[in-house]
Amino acid sequence: MDPQRYPRLSRIAVPEDLRQFPEDELPAIADELRAYLIEQVSQSGGHFGAGLGVIELTVALHFLFETPSDRLVWDVGHQCYPHKILTGRRDSIHTVKQKDGIAPFPKRDESDYDTFGVGHSSTSISAALGMAVAARARGEDRKVIAVIGDGAMTAGMAYEALNHAGGMDPEPDLLVILNDNRMSISENVGGLTKMLGRASGSRTLNALREGGKKLLGDKKKPAARFMRRWEEHWKGMFVPSTLFEEMGFHYTGPIDGHDVPALVSTLRTLRGLKGPQLLHVITTKGKGYERAEGDQIEYHAVGPFDPDVGVVKKAGPAKPTYTQVFSDWLCDMAAADPLLMGITPAMREGSGLVRFSKEFPERYFDVAIAEQHAVTLAAGMACEGVKPVVAIYSTFLQRGYDQLIHDVALQKLDVLFAIDRGGVVGPDGATHAGSFDLSFLRCVPDMVVMAPADEDECRSMLSTGFRHPGPAAVRYPRGTGPGKAVQPGLETLPIGKAELRQRGSGVALLAFGALVPAAEAVAAELGLTVVNMRFVKPLDRALLMDLARSHEGFVTLEDNVVAGGAGSGVAELLAAEGLSLPLLHLGLPDGWQEHASREQLLAEAGLDADGIRRAVLARWPDLARQRRSAAGG
Repeated sequence: MDPQRYPRLSRIAVPEDLRQFPEDELPAIADELRAYLIEQVSQSGGHFGAGLGVIELTVALHFLFETPSDRLVWDVGHQCYPHKILTGRRDSIHTVKQKDGIAPFPKRDESDYDTFGVGHSSTSISAALGMAVAARARGEDRKVIAVIGDGAMTAGMAYEALNHAGGMDPEPDLLVILNDNRMSISENVGGLTKMLGRASGSRTLNALREGGKKLLGDKKKPAARFMRRWEEHWKGMFVPSTLFEEMGFHYTGPIDGHDVPALVSTLRTLRGLKGPQLLHVITTKGKGYERAEGDQIEYHAVGPFDPDVGVVKKAGPAKPTYTQVFSDWLCDMAAADPLLMGITPAMREGSGLVRFSKEFPERYFDVAIAEQHAVTLAAGMACEGVKPVVAIYSTFLQRGYDQLIHDVALQKLDVLFAIDRGGVVGPDGATHAGSFDLSFLRCVPDMVVMAPADEDECRSMLSTGFRHPGPAAVRYPRGTGPGKAVQPGLETLPIGKAELRQRGSGVALLAFGALVPAAEAVAAELGLTVVNMRFVKPLDRALLMDLARSHEGFVTLEDNVVAGGAGSGVAELLAAEGLSLPLLHLGLPDGWQEHASREQLLAEAGLDADGIRRAVLARWPDLARQRRSAAGG
């Protein structure tokens, strides 16, 4: 770090260094931290706007609280880049999201300052409450702070935790900071957002409210309780404090989250208070970088860019991404079927619903960060004869799994799940990996589960799932496929029928989804049979029985954990038929893959063509000799 450019920040390796500065220098430190974050993320890429919005709050928190002894939980975790810079990772922040580099979310084994891993949202209040309860039980005097923002307060789990914390006796010492920037990735939606929006214009009423508290006196006296109840109902028409105070939290705010002196003064007061406290701060996502303030969606996460120019939109890829294939299909099917409804849990951009939201706004439902609600909303729609399509990332569907089983599948309801980011995802790390969906979907009765080998097959599978009268899922990977041209029609595939891509001898490669191209390359080299399985459930029993009688072994290939995955389904089918055949299951390891590119992670797991070839030849070494002999003859 250049001490000329960053005279203060260059002297801050850990928060203890920050606390040596006089308080009046904190605004200047915040300015340096913001400039450094812009410089570093512009070089590396990564989450951008959310971190810029919490610069002042991060400085104030680490200045006033004795972190890491005092526990600080960030939620959603992509707000944490400034926190990482101040907590020992200043000089390595440029490696964020890269293989062997800094994680993009808080990670407990990366730093003692990362008290809880928050890749999914809305878990901070529950975790912080647990920490506060544990501290009390162990007789440890520490503060616990949850910073919840960037849309995380729109999820039901946050309110479950607020409800629990506010009703506990004895009261837990817990500070919840609501970082209200009115954004997640897209604009926040819902009634809570509207209510919080009224707060920024209610500062005068908020001051009157605080004065009224002093006049009312001891809240335990009957008269004071009555007057307090009347006062809260009155002011609840104007400010959001009623909701939180009725849940048992002492509400403070709203205050300007970019005013360092105000933040420090308020936090210093709250630090000395007992019981559950909620501080409401108003911030701007992307604060301090004009382009990020003006386009908060574009600058939520960025690739490398020139700060003087901003993000330059690149020409689209020569071949469409799977997300784009879904986006086009959704609009085409909606035009053909007026009963189609599109649902997303706050992932309009990521899941490819931007065009659909504009062309069919009355059939578009962004439910905020509420995956459980999204799935049961779809179930309710299906009960009344419309056809909902739930567009969701694999990692986020995990949060709605009970609803998928209990509310959709058990009732045999007609819901299509379009599951993006299946399998290896890459730079966002283990929290966002879609490693488990084939395992947790194939065990659910009445589910049809499909995995496309290419872009055109993805479109056909979406139509198949949509036309199927029952629960169905199409699971596709991040990024682009092999480049097969996508046909414009809405044709379907026969349920449960695989595709024999190449008939060879000896060993059959049974490939599911994204691994079909790699399997084809290995099969062509070694003269093996290769099957594009297409359906994880139901499997093509007839084809598998035919191949089992004519081959000496099967290799199953999937971009999913081996445990309970598609390969397990093949083994179960063979066992049920009384067939004993050598099997090699290739898939993701029984462990956590860290952040790296998708290509690096596939190679690390042995799921690229080289890895597959090595594994096959290690199990059947005669294949190489047979191939060389055939070539020589």
